[in-house]
Amino acid sequence: MRNSFWETQFVLDPPPAPVERHGDVDLHLPAGDGRHPAVVVVHGVPGPPDAPDARDWPLYRGYGALLAERGVVAAIPRLSVASPDDLTVVATRIAGTADLLRADPRVDPGRLALWFFSGAGLLLGDWLRDPPGWLRGLAATYPLLAPLAEWPPIDPRFHPLDALAAGGVDPPPLVLTRAGRDRPEVAAGVTAFTAAAPRHGLPLHVVDVPNGQHGFDALDHSEESRAAVRAARDALLDLLTAP
Repeated sequence: MRNSFWETQFVLDPPPAPVERHGDVDLHLPAGDGRHPAVVVVHGVPGPPDAPDARDWPLYRGYGALLAERGVVAAIPRLSVASPDDLTVVATRIAGTADLLRADPRVDPGRLALWFFSGAGLLLGDWLRDPPGWLRGLAATYPLLAPLAEWPPIDPRFHPLDALAAGGVDPPPLVLTRAGRDRPEVAAGVTAFTAAAPRHGLPLHVVDVPNGQHGFDALDHSEESRAAVRAARDALLDLLTAP
């Protein structure tokens, strides 16, 4: 029987970074002194009730190491989400993780980004609608950008497409990784969002993975997958290091 998704290895093999655990937040630390840019890595939600702490999954430990390898502090918060009703609590925890990073003397408080995965894409809404001045950019990998049809109604703040329409005149740039063989309900939201982005002035950098499935960065160990992960990371780094 195939391993559970959370046991599956990351498609890349970056050198492990030192990891500090601060309560519900892990910090993956780059080498070198000075103040570094930073990224909050927001793992997919909701998750199966029997899943272990996502901070320990090879997938997210891989992303933490991948960012640290390029001089970025990566913060991965533990997010306990059993249903869409928990998104409000999760949104508060993500904002708190950004505050934790900005207060860390190893972090440049004016160079932060957030990277959302899978169902966490719904949490983009807050950052599109009212981005803080320190936010250099956003990233989303195979993101859920519209609530699933079978869910009960959820808070409108977790509708990224609506947030995009209601956002300010200068929305933060977004690096979006699009899996060509994603689940239909996810792909439909991505299609609607990418079509709307130019109308609302959102700078959008799309990384396509034509043969990738949802979770390709753990499930599809191909050169296409590896190249897409690197491309998304590098595009986000460009936003973090721009003058």
